Amino acid sequence: MNQGTKQLYIQTGSLVAGFMVWVLISSLMPYIKTDIQLTSTQIAWATAVPVILGSLLRVPIGYWTNRFGARLLFTISLIVLTIPIVIISMANSLFMLIIGGFLLGIGGALFSVGVTSLPKYYPKEKHGFINGIYGAGNIGTAITSFLAPVLADNFGWRTTVNIYLIIVLAFAILNFFLGDRNEKRVNHPLTEQIKNVYKNPKLWFLSLFYFITFGSFVAFTIYLPSFLVNHFELTKVDAGLRTAGFIALATIFRPVGGWLGDKINPFLILMAVFFSLTFAGFLLSFTPSLPIYSFGCLLVAFFAGIGNGAIFKLVPLYFSKQAGIVNGIVSAMGGLGGFFPPIILTILFNLTGHYAIGFMSLSEFSLASLVIVVWLYYQERLDITSKIVNQAVDGICVTDVNGTILRVNPAFTRITGYTQEEVIGKTMSVLQSGEHGQEFYEKMWDSLLSNGYWEGYIWNKRKNNEIYKEWLTITAIKDDSGETKNYVGMFNEEHEKNKNN
Repeated sequence: MNQGTKQLYIQTGSLVAGFMVWVLISSLMPYIKTDIQLTSTQIAWATAVPVILGSLLRVPIGYWTNRFGARLLFTISLIVLTIPIVIISMANSLFMLIIGGFLLGIGGALFSVGVTSLPKYYPKEKHGFINGIYGAGNIGTAITSFLAPVLADNFGWRTTVNIYLIIVLAFAILNFFLGDRNEKRVNHPLTEQIKNVYKNPKLWFLSLFYFITFGSFVAFTIYLPSFLVNHFELTKVDAGLRTAGFIALATIFRPVGGWLGDKINPFLILMAVFFSLTFAGFLLSFTPSLPIYSFGCLLVAFFAGIGNGAIFKLVPLYFSKQAGIVNGIVSAMGGLGGFFPPIILTILFNLTGHYAIGFMSLSEFSLASLVIVVWLYYQERLDITSKIVNQAVDGICVTDVNGTILRVNPAFTRITGYTQEEVIGKTMSVLQSGEHGQEFYEKMWDSLLSNGYWEGYIWNKRKNNEIYKEWLTITAIKDDSGETKNYVGMFNEEHEKNKNN
């Protein structure tokens, strides 16, 4: 087994353990509230608090992973996780639940370790799939959502919490002995990395997208157990089983999203994702019956999972040199996306008596993201076109219908000596050498107006007044109605010493 495969197994297993612990409070809340008297608002805060540190800590953990390696980060983090487990097992007040829950966030923050470390072992064309497999460690939340209520029915919720001590310590030992001691290190100052990326709008667009997709996953994970018990009067075990099904579906389709991102344009995938989440939020806002509500939740799970995988294909694509810090920022925003919805839904329900406004917010945020994705998709295509023009060996000049120059490429500047700033707004007459009479240019325009095309040799003059010979092709660019909107000239220099040779 090569090192990459070995680390994929170890790190994914460690993420499963971290996520199992991360959702302990929300999974056991139907049992905890029987021992500790809590209002609906206090329950919302207790279940949402683990998301805070689980989000904010992802940024430095992504940076530290690049600097110290996944082995050290997993080992230390899993050992520290034993502290909140002990606190929660002895909790007898909201304050102890909040303190323990806050520290549980370390389990969620572990996500940044693998998405920063594992791509180092694989070629770029596999990054989407590998990060998708690692992200499937989300299944840890499904395991706890299903297993914790069953254990609590048999052993009590406090004993159930203590069982997780064994799990995290086992994976801490596994990482210490089997983690890669020779992982490639990247040691650039954190402030320098942040300065290099924070002005890039793609960072914040990706953060928004993950805020919606992973935020939906986290929000539903921590909210569904109590919601299904209180709103639909399901049993605690039944609510846990349905929540586990939601998590499992989202988790299974995360690597599918990453794999699709390796095969086709990830923006096309995200278009389908946000269109579907827009519909799902709209459906859920009407507080439907349990079957329809279940369908809406499964729709969210399916497309949130695919979206989670596709987004982390884009991160190394745009930020290969700052992947650690960018992975941290994007994943942190995703975690925060799961913090606010449960609290907002509870507050809105207390004020209005229903959840319509809260679920409609999911629909509206998804719709806004859909618009941005469509814009980015077409912007990317324009960027590709621009790169082709800028890197072309031939000189290229774009004019309006009157021959006024709108744009030139670097090859134009190299051949003629004129920069883009010097020729924009002028006509091509700036290059005229005086070697051709008026009749020559009249025939050229006649051909362009009648055929939309002209090509031939022409003598032009550089900025330094040197006359040179070029092969010039001019093409009319027309709109759908057939009306000419622009002319594009492409030329290459004939390498002759002078016009008489």
